[in-house]
Parts: sequence; C-alpha cells; structure tokens
Amino acid sequence: MSNDFLARHGDRTAVIMAGCGERLSFAELDDRSRRLANALGAAGLTPGGHVAILMENNVRYFEVVFAALRSGLLITPISRHLTADEALYIVDDCGAEALVMSKALGDLATKIVDRLDGVGLRLMVDGVVDGFDSYEDAIALQSNERPEHEPEGVAMVYSSGTTGRPKGIRPRLGTAEFGSGSNPLVGLLQLLYSVTDESVYLSPAPLYHAAPLGWSTSVLEVGGTVVVMERFDPEATLGFVEQHRVTHAQFVPTHFVRMLKLDPEIRTRFDLSSLQLVVHAAAPCPVEVKQQMMEWWGPIVYEYCAGSEGNGFCAAGPDEWLAHPGTVGKPLLGIVHILDAAGNELGPGKPGRIWFESDRTFEYHNDPEQTANAFNEHGWSSLGDVGYLDDDGYLYLTDRISHMIISGGVNIYPQEVENLLTLHPDVLDVAVIGVPNADMGEEVKAVVIPSDPARVDRGLEQELIAYCRDNLAHYKCPRSVDFVDQLPRAPTGKLQKRLLRDQYVTSGR
Repeated sequence: MSNDFLARHGDRTAVIMAGCGERLSFAELDDRSRRLANALGAAGLTPGGHVAILMENNVRYFEVVFAALRSGLLITPISRHLTADEALYIVDDCGAEALVMSKALGDLATKIVDRLDGVGLRLMVDGVVDGFDSYEDAIALQSNERPEHEPEGVAMVYSSGTTGRPKGIRPRLGTAEFGSGSNPLVGLLQLLYSVTDESVYLSPAPLYHAAPLGWSTSVLEVGGTVVVMERFDPEATLGFVEQHRVTHAQFVPTHFVRMLKLDPEIRTRFDLSSLQLVVHAAAPCPVEVKQQMMEWWGPIVYEYCAGSEGNGFCAAGPDEWLAHPGTVGKPLLGIVHILDAAGNELGPGKPGRIWFESDRTFEYHNDPEQTANAFNEHGWSSLGDVGYLDDDGYLYLTDRISHMIISGGVNIYPQEVENLLTLHPDVLDVAVIGVPNADMGEEVKAVVIPSDPARVDRGLEQELIAYCRDNLAHYKCPRSVDFVDQLPRAPTGKLQKRLLRDQYVTSGR
C-alpha cells in the first residue's frame, strides 16, 4: 500500500455523519489531512511529537487523526464528557504540543485555555473562542504538498479510568511510511472479518475510544466507507443500517440490550439484509442476549476480546460461540493462563486471573509502577480480568478483579448477577456493586434503571431479589435494590463502577 492510498480512492465517500448527513470523500480527507499535517509541522511538531483531540463525533475528527498519522506523531483522543480538570490531566500527562477542539465544546475550552501552558498550537473547528485559532483558517493557509517522507504515527489512547486516574498506553513508533500497510488491524479486518473497499462500516460509539477509532481508520485504510453516528440510539441504528446499506458494524452488549428492548413492530420495520457481519466486544455479553441477537439477525454475530494494550487477542465466530455459549473465543494472539492469587495455574472451569503469554509488551505512560504490576515473574501480562478456560481451550470472562465483592470471605463476581437482571422485563439497565456491611464486610446491592418508573415500589425490589434467588445461589444475590434515573456509563456502554461505588461510600448508604 503506497502512501497515496487516500488519494487513490478519489471522490468515493470515505465518511458519512449519520445524523446530519455530512460527507467527506477520500480526496478531501487526503487534501485536508495533508494541509493540517503541514500546519502541525509549521508549528514545530516533529516525528515523535504529540497531538491531542477533544471533540464530539465530527467529520473533522478523521482529518486530525490522519494528519497525525501521516506526520509520525502520537495522537491522543480525549473524552468530551470529562471535566476540565480530567481533560487537562490527560493533555498534560501525554505532553500534547497541539490540541484540536470544536466550538461545540466551547464552554470546556474556555475553562482550560488559560492552563494549556505546554500546548503551542490550539485549533478549533466550526468557530473559535479566545485562545484558540480557527482550524479552517489554519488549513486554508497551508499547502497540500506532500513531503517526500511521511513517517507513520500511531494513536496513544488512555484507559477509561474506572479504577483510578486514566493511564496512557504508550505505543512504540516504528519506521514504516504512512500507508505502507504496517497497521496490523488492517490485516485483521480483511482476513478475519472480510472487510473490503466495498464495505460500509457503522460506528455507533464515540471516536475517542480505542476500538471505534482504530476500526474506523482501518476501514478507511482498506478503502471502505465509515458511517459515524453522533450518538447511539437503538431505533436510529436500524434506520441507518437500512439507509446506508451497512455491511459491517461493531457494538457493545449494552447496544444489543437496548435494541432488543425496542417494540417488536419497530424491530421488524427496517430492512437489515445488507448486514454481512456484526462484531461486539468491550464487555461480556449475557448468553441469552447474544442468542436473541442471532435469532434476529442470523448467525453473523462475531466476538473478540482484547485490550488497548495489545497483549492478547481472542475471537469467536458465530458457529464457535453456538458450540460454546458464553465464550469470548480462543486466543489468536498469545497463550492464555489462568492463575490463582498465589500464582498457581488453574485447570478447566476454575476461574482466576487471566494472563497472556506473548512477546508483546506494553508500558503505561509516566507510570512505571502500574507497568510493573501488569506483568508477573514469567513476563506474562494481565489487564485485571477474571475468567476460565473450558476443556477445549475457549476463554470465558467472569468479571474484573476490581469489581469483585467479598462478602463473609466469599468472592462474588457481580457480572453474573447483572447478566441475569438485564434480562428481566422491568429492568432497563443495572449495575451490581458491593456496599459496606458491618458483619459481612460487604453485601451485594443492585442499582437499577426501571423500564417503567411507575413500577418502582418495594414490591418490584422484592420481585427482583426473588428472581435472582430463583436462578442463582443465594449468597450471590442482592440484599437490596435501589432505583435510579441513570447509571454512570461511558458512551461506549462501559459501566464506570468506581464512580457508582464512590457515590455510596460518600453518602454512607
């Protein structure tokens, strides 16, 4: 793949913003990203430098990303939902020399602009606030001339911070040229998921997360079209699949649950026949939810399990999953080991901490202690997930160590309870956490968004507890249920349990 791969696709559509309908051709993406790359260079950024991007899902997002990728720069996407202090922490920690924001986040920009001491170039899309220069003016002033040498940059993403401060996952910059085909995700999408230059990929999640950004840019590298939703909406998702004849899409289990809870008349209203393959990741999917999705969409639902650290990769096709319900697949990268707290290897069916043995290493930026804690004496790495292998070597996720509840000395993994309650018709969303108990240390509490707020009474609480006790060992079941209007989920659907537990510690409930 030569470094003119964007221009080679000409006026074909590269990106469609699903809600507003704005489009960007490959030729425009090539031209505008080259101009921005030259603006970054004029501002003094050289290969190995750092750019941060803080925007909502926006067609300009890809211009910024590809400008960094074709300049040998590190690019860090930052969540638009962070507070000023949280966003500034990442800008400072990653060492950003340039920051691109949008006028839609003008209030946040105003709060941080006086504290961007190390950021020499500050650009704003769709308007400006004091302290930022116009993105549009900056690229209009630059030539679109392509330099002879375009070293390939890479994204440096931050963890979601569910267990503390976000951690930057520091990648290694290689020596490849931009567009040379060195991106391993491109090959994965082509070989494992049949992505071609005729594919239309729907991305319903925020681009500041690793998978939506990585998969979208990789589809573009192949020459496919990316349809980006400004925000997820279950009914709108079905409409966009029909409207744009989407062939590939990626979801998280929460998206599946929200679509399954649509009225049956809505679910059958749309033509989804263009879908060839759907993939999901990010969290364990309840078995019944995935079974219902395959009954609805057919055996086209694939699954993978991987972290941004890139230390391992497991995958399961629909046939494999149907033969091993609940699995996240077999490892395609690395060897999986399940160890107990003492470091002993556990046999099939016994849950423990998941470790990957591979030659892939990683480091957390500016955090040697966290980096060291992620590896054991064998050099195997772990991201803190708990699970087990079956007799055939398929991996199953149980939960995360940080989510574990210890009640009376017994380990309880809340994911099992959440999977069960998710299926109850009166539950729209649920989180299960441990709260203090004077006798047991912790007790299990379910925090529920009800499908119908009018049903919120003690009767529903007792009904949900009884439902759990009918299906699970009693010690795993909630002793109480709280009803709320919302849960602290990231827009990707990932539940931020640390924030929820902190609310209960603070309130003393």
